[in-house]
Amino acid sequence: MAKIDELAAIMKACGHPLRLKILCAIQMGEETCVSELWNCLDQSQPVVSQHLAVLKRRGIVKSEVQGNKRVYRICDPFVRTIVSAMVDSVDEVKQKIRSIQYKDRP
Repeated sequence: MAKIDELAAIMKACGHPLRLKILCAIQMGEETCVSELWNCLDQSQPVVSQHLAVLKRRGIVKSEVQGNKRVYRICDPFVRTIVSAMVDSVDEVKQKIRSIQYKDRP
């Protein structure tokens, strides 16, 4: 039962609509940074950072510095599987993320 309680806590952290959108955006991008996230999701940087902090504390995402950017990835395999299935079924999210990613790259 402890494993179910742990999974429930992870699902609760992921259950916020903005956090789900953040996770979908991270899953779609190879190297997703905060500025891409807040531009894509039409949210302020502090709001996105606050939600990323919740996901980091729960061990759902990890970040690393690459040059002058902090990039995020989903590190929890359970969450990655669920989010991958969501991304495959939500065309609106895909289109918006791709438009932001390609706009920012040379």
